[in-house]
Amino acid sequence: MAIFGKKDKVALDLQAISTLISDGSILDGNLKAPAFARIDGQVNGNVNVDEGLILGEKGLIVGNIVTKEIVVYGAVKGDIEVESLEIKATGKITGEIKTQVLLVETGGVYNGRLTMQQADK
Repeated sequence: MAIFGKKDKVALDLQAISTLISDGSILDGNLKAPAFARIDGQVNGNVNVDEGLILGEKGLIVGNIVTKEIVVYGAVKGDIEVESLEIKATGKITGEIKTQVLLVETGGVYNGRLTMQQADK
């Protein structure tokens, strides 16, 4: 079952990735991407992805993130504004989070301020 609740919706981990920052890559500057993105390298700047973002285990974002859904296996140092956030066991976030849905696996780390709102029905 997808963590994002809707049965007809494909889980973020199974989406076709339109943008990939691979392991060992470093991007200094802001990233804006359509659809779905995966980051396994490092981004030093703000990240804005229209649909969803997967941050791999070796991924690091130093900057703010705005997207609809995010799954964090790596590390984020910055604020996150999202509809649905999943922090995996290897994930680490330092910063402010604004979300409607939050799932944290055992071992996941979050330090900062959390603001949650219910989704509009």
